[in-house]
Amino acid sequence: MKLASLKRGGRDGTLVVVSRDLARAVAVPHIASTLQDALDDWAAVAPNLAHASTQLNAGPVPGEFAFVPTEAASPLPRAYQWADGSAYLVHVELVRKARGAEVPASFYDDPLVYQGGSDDFLGPCDDIIVPREDMGIDLEAEVAVVTDDVPMGVSPAEAAKHIKLVMLVNDVSLRNLIPGELAKGFGFFTSKPATAFSPVAVTPDELGPAWDGGKVNLPLVSHVRGQKLGAPNAGKDLAFDFPRLISHFAQTRNLRAGAIIGSGTVANRNHAEVGSSCLAEVRTLEQIHHGAPKTPFLKFGDTVRIEMYDAVGASIFGAIAQRVAPLKRPA
Repeated sequence: MKLASLKRGGRDGTLVVVSRDLARAVAVPHIASTLQDALDDWAAVAPNLAHASTQLNAGPVPGEFAFVPTEAASPLPRAYQWADGSAYLVHVELVRKARGAEVPASFYDDPLVYQGGSDDFLGPCDDIIVPREDMGIDLEAEVAVVTDDVPMGVSPAEAAKHIKLVMLVNDVSLRNLIPGELAKGFGFFTSKPATAFSPVAVTPDELGPAWDGGKVNLPLVSHVRGQKLGAPNAGKDLAFDFPRLISHFAQTRNLRAGAIIGSGTVANRNHAEVGSSCLAEVRTLEQIHHGAPKTPFLKFGDTVRIEMYDAVGASIFGAIAQRVAPLKRPA
């Protein structure tokens, strides 16, 4: 099934079930008012949501309406946890090389992760608001999963059972703020503004054979300024799959229902053929091959589009389609 949250009904939106073709939706207040409510009692609620999905996909249902992505918030407009990995080590190698940093040997055995801000997510079509252009505005196209309650110390095999939903991500980065912030030795904060997620979150079964229990084996397609940036396969060159990432995050804490776990920027080693999922990677490759980067970071007015398609070319999650815009300060 496919689930979304509309921008109405309070801060956490209104939960709707969306048809497989992303054309129609129906609100389900008799089942759960918000996606967080559904996740809090997933075992009891999910069968009822699945029944509503089956009915919607079978034909017209009472109360249905057209699904409009611009009216959607993030599937979880805010979450108790947003923790992101960097599981595609080719991306780690390239981006670190760009800022003159070595990749520690431990990165190849122990996932690189950070905890992001989860109190203010962007809707899939919301503007990326940034105070200044010179902050080095960049997209990062990723895949994420949403869990139910995960106990501390869970093994990767057990962690896989806690994956309930899959989404796409634009984990925006302000590249020119990152070096100074990391030099303080305390991690990202101001260099990682609000994150955007796809219009819908889908249960893994919606992915069919593309979901192998731990990753999505499909290309993730990104466009910047109307031009294709890349389509690396999210199932390739992944050092740590989602069960491994969840197990890592839950080493010393419980993860509560609605926790979002990200893959990090999708990247493949054959980047010359498939392209990239962020501009920092493009600029690093230009530096390596041509002596200097030439592709600019995002400017005000630029657009970003991130989408994934199934085997017959249908959009699975809908598109993250955003525009970069300046912060409007109070007069």
